[in-house]
Amino acid sequence: MSKRYVVILTAVLTILFTMASVSYGIVLLKPGKALKQVLGKKAEIVVETVKLKGDVLAKIKERLGGHLVDLPKGSESKKVRAKTKIDFHFSIKDGKKTRVAMFDSQPGKWGPVEFIIGLSMKGKIKKVKVMSYSEKRGRPVARAGFLRQFEGKSSKDRFIIGKDVTGISGATISVKSVAFAVKKAIVIYEEVYLNK
Repeated sequence: MSKRYVVILTAVLTILFTMASVSYGIVLLKPGKALKQVLGKKAEIVVETVKLKGDVLAKIKERLGGHLVDLPKGSESKKVRAKTKIDFHFSIKDGKKTRVAMFDSQPGKWGPVEFIIGLSMKGKIKKVKVMSYSEKRGRPVARAGFLRQFEGKSSKDRFIIGKDVTGISGATISVKSVAFAVKKAIVIYEEVYLNK
C-alpha cells in the first residue's frame, strides 16, 4: 500500500467514525399519524386550545417541581421552550369525549424528544409515543415495550426511575425525559379539566 492510500483511508475512516458518534434527529411519527395511533384511526378529533395562566399555571408548576420543562443534569440538549398554550385533542364518539391526547417536547441528552401522550377522560395514561428524538444511547425509550410501562399510570404514581419507572442503562436522561413528559400531561389535564 502506498503512503498516500493509507493517509486517505485513515482520513475517510476518521470522518466515518466521527459522523457515527454525532447525534442526529430521527422522526418516527408526524402529528397526524401520531394522533391516529393514540386516539384511533377513525376517531373524530376536536381540538380545544387552553392558555395556562394564573392559579392554574401556578398549581401545575408547583406539582411539577416549579417548571414546565425539566432539563436533567448532564443534558446537552438545546433549551426547550416551556409552552403555556396547550392543544387538547379529544376523540369524539356518539357526541362524547372518549380520550384526549397532548403533544410535548422535553430535553433529552443531546436534543429535544417529542412526544404524544394519550389519556383517558379520568386522567390515566392510555398510550405514549415518541415522535422524534436526537439521542445516541436513548433510542430504546422510543420502543413500544419501554413505553407500555406508563399505560395505566395516573397522578397517584410518583414517576421515579428505579421505583415505578423502569430505567434503561446508559439512557438515564432520556428515561427522565419520558417520565417527566408523562407526568406533566397528567398534571396539566387534571388541573385544566378535572380539578375545577
